[in-house]
Amino acid sequence: MVSGQAGRLPAADGPAYGMARLGQLADFGRDLLAALAAQAVPVEQFHPEYGHSQFELSTAAADPVGAADRVVLVRETVRALALSHGLRASFAPVSVAEHVGNGMHLHFSPWAGGANLLAGGDGPYGMTRRGESVLAGVLDRLPALAGLGAPSWGSALRQAPQRWAGTYQCWGHENREAGLRFVTGAAGAREQSANAEVKCVDGSANPYLVVGAVCALAADAADAGLRLPSEVTADPFTLAEGRRPPRLPDTPALAAAALRADGGLCAALGEGLLDAFTAVHRAEAETLGRLDPEHLVETVRWRY
Repeated sequence: MVSGQAGRLPAADGPAYGMARLGQLADFGRDLLAALAAQAVPVEQFHPEYGHSQFELSTAAADPVGAADRVVLVRETVRALALSHGLRASFAPVSVAEHVGNGMHLHFSPWAGGANLLAGGDGPYGMTRRGESVLAGVLDRLPALAGLGAPSWGSALRQAPQRWAGTYQCWGHENREAGLRFVTGAAGAREQSANAEVKCVDGSANPYLVVGAVCALAADAADAGLRLPSEVTADPFTLAEGRRPPRLPDTPALAAAALRADGGLCAALGEGLLDAFTAVHRAEAETLGRLDPEHLVETVRWRY
């Protein structure tokens, strides 16, 4: 989300997915794409999203550490270019109270022997059986992963149904309301592009911890012979209450408890890192949890 430097919201108006906002911020967009190209950051998409003055920027796939490095580089580049154009950029989970928030969704695909395990198999939508096992393992432990990917009170405000935040523990093919979305990719390129999207990640997360956790979960599950449950093809919120999948943690306390309950993920993080992570977010929650949503959003808007 970008705003005027004095805090005016938004810096650009017009509908999502159209040309109006791109035209209004054409100079900024041009300079941003040029700066990223100069830093060898391959950009796959840059377009207006649904929220106020919100834009989505997607970069090409990379190795796990490289992808986390790229997140940091892109964010700092966006901030610097925004300031040079008299703008401010916010990556906070929610930048405008009661509106769609900012995600930092993670797409991943497990590979082995030079082949994508999510394509060319006889599992759901062409997954290999090992690929299906990876996704089943990640889905089963998605609440713990949310403890790393959506750990703040800002995350809690964003984790609302029907805002593309993936608030339910379920999976679905191209289901943008599912916590784990499967993307087959374009016909003819699925061996390269088939992937899964983890929705419970936002700008208050540490990208290195999130990608490391996904790698740990994938490694645990690849040879476990797990199978995915039935997919959810509808918006989970529209289902009868008794048929809805479980909600993912929607407070920092529940997110931290889910993370602490996953012994394998805690062991992968290590006691020292886990203690430091939970202490920081516990202190943050004790401070910010007393604020109403409007004041909370104002407090954290420019901190991410």
